[in-house]
Amino acid sequence: MVGLPGAGKTTRARQLAEEHGALRLTPDDWMLPLFGVPEAEGKRDVLEGRMLWLALEAVRLGTNVVVDYGCWSRHERSAIRWLAEAEDAHFRMVYLPVNDATQRTRIAHRWATTPEETFPMTEADIMLGRAHFEEPDATELEGRELDGPPPGWPTWREWAAERWPSFACPAPAPPAST
Repeated sequence: MVGLPGAGKTTRARQLAEEHGALRLTPDDWMLPLFGVPEAEGKRDVLEGRMLWLALEAVRLGTNVVVDYGCWSRHERSAIRWLAEAEDAHFRMVYLPVNDATQRTRIAHRWATTPEETFPMTEADIMLGRAHFEEPDATELEGRELDGPPPGWPTWREWAAERWPSFACPAPAPPAST
């Protein structure tokens, strides 16, 4: 899922998960219950890394997965696509654009109706998000080409391990035999 807050990503992710019998991984569902805040001193990146690791484990088992992160940067999207395709999984990007007025209306409505399930967003937060969001182009949306990793990174897997610190953590060791 790709888009800004208020674009309808989680609603669409829920629909896709139901339609395809998929595991839906949404950090927003975990941040408040685990940490009580939406951005807990870098813990969101750690949570996303473990969720990405879990997504790939599920794919290896033949389970469909919907990754509902927002994926604001082309690098994030390219890394996730590369990781999925490295597991011989079919990758599909769903981009939900949202105009400024609709975004603000949806954010206000969400905060007014379900404050326990969402995060407060200030005008500054909205503007910062719009300034940092890299809208996918036609080539990216159609999945025609996959960029190589950024300069200095030999593989997308290594880039992902830096971006999402817990992604590269080894799997738990199996229990010792007795």
